[in-house]
Amino acid sequence: MRYLLGLTGSIGMGKSTTAKMFANLGCAVWDADAAVHRLYAAGGAAVDPMKEAFPAAIVDGAVSREKLREIIAADPSALPRIERIVHPLVGLDRKDFIGAVDADIVVLDIPLLFEGGNESAFDAVVVVSAPEAVQRERVLARGTMTEAQFEAIKAKQMPDAEKRARADFVVVTDTLDHARDQVKAIVAGIREKMGNA
Repeated sequence: MRYLLGLTGSIGMGKSTTAKMFANLGCAVWDADAAVHRLYAAGGAAVDPMKEAFPAAIVDGAVSREKLREIIAADPSALPRIERIVHPLVGLDRKDFIGAVDADIVVLDIPLLFEGGNESAFDAVVVVSAPEAVQRERVLARGTMTEAQFEAIKAKQMPDAEKRARADFVVVTDTLDHARDQVKAIVAGIREKMGNA
């Protein structure tokens, strides 16, 4: 028996760190962002269909995220067309991963899980959360985006309170130890349930 656990959370909530905690407890972890990177890399499955639809997005035989951002900024209608190419490929990558691993708990790290309406595909969903001030501080400390860019990304994501309300489990990442304890409790609870099934 395999347990599929969706993992999601808004930007700066500590999702990547939480995913590693699940991996450290023997869970197999699939990362949607990493899958997109694989698909966009030279030789990746998204390169040829993207080249056909958006030739300007291809740089050195790979899909350039920077060029895609420029294309979307110039023509917002390009985004749904890009998604129609990429989403099925990401879904296939996820399916292949689930089929290839033999862990009892498979954690699928999907940033826009609720926004994509995919929660029914999982046995349960974990939302990673932190106080808003902590979230803002973490994102701006990376030095990769301005406050305005952070607000724009946040505006596109479902509010944290709504995600928490829809979650089966919430991991609050205020401290590493607290987050680790919550992850251990979730994994132990699932494994106990599976043992009794």
